[in-house]
Amino acid sequence: MRILGIDPGSRVLGYAVVDAGARLAYVECGVVTTRADDPLERRLAELAAGLEEIIAEMAPDEVAVEDVFASRNARSALALGHARGVVLAAAGRAGLHVAAYPPARVKQAVTGRGRAPKEQVAHMVRALMGMKSLPRADAADALAVAVAHANFRRPPGRRTAFR
Repeated sequence: MRILGIDPGSRVLGYAVVDAGARLAYVECGVVTTRADDPLERRLAELAAGLEEIIAEMAPDEVAVEDVFASRNARSALALGHARGVVLAAAGRAGLHVAAYPPARVKQAVTGRGRAPKEQVAHMVRALMGMKSLPRADAADALAVAVAHANFRRPPGRRTAFR
């Protein structure tokens, strides 16, 4: 089972791919970036194109995306919601099932703490996946989403063994 984890953002979208079998294996992670000074519609189009390319190349079986969290800045939350919509549309066009998880649940699954700082999440996914260096923050968050999904989709008592 190949899982594509996504950390949506309107300027930087993190993605990560893992294979979930008897063991969880890291495949790749990275980011799709857009120009901050471009209008939102152009940034969303670039995100869609980048995500469709990743889906075509990596051929995931399922997609896991981080839910939009409550924000004090309504404008930022709305832009994040638009980026999440791009993720849902790209996955839908590819016929992929999408699972969504709140940030606290992802952090809990990876670090054991629902309020873990981003740095702790990055260190844990690096250790869990046997990576030599820390992934970029957005890619680390996407990797955490993929790892969490790999564990949540299994029946209780049958958690994924990490390599």
